[in-house]
Amino acid sequence: MHKPKFHIFVCSSSRINGEQKGFCLQKGAVEIVNNFMEEIQERELDGEVMVTNTGCFGICSKGPIVVVYPEGVWYGSVTPEDVEEIMDSHIEGGEIVSRLAL
Repeated sequence: MHKPKFHIFVCSSSRINGEQKGFCLQKGAVEIVNNFMEEIQERELDGEVMVTNTGCFGICSKGPIVVVYPEGVWYGSVTPEDVEEIMDSHIEGGEIVSRLAL
C-alpha cells in the first residue's frame, strides 16, 4: 500500500450505527467531502492525498471540522467553498489557511 503524503479527515457526523445526523452534516459536510474528492482528481493527486469522512470530533460549535495530517492541522467552520483554498494553500502550497485554523 502506498502511503499518501496528506490525509484529510472531514467530520460528516457519522454515528457508530452508520447513521448520519448532526451539525456538520447539516452544514454541508457531504459536499465538502465531495469537493475534496473532485479537487484531488482534477489536480491528479490521487495516491498523494486521501480524504476520509469521520464521525464527530466533539467540537460541533466549530463545525464542519476538517483535519489535515501529517501536520495535524484542524480547520473549523469549513464550507464547501473553502475546499479549493485549503487545497491551493495547504496541500499544494504548504501554508496553513489561518482564517480557518483552530
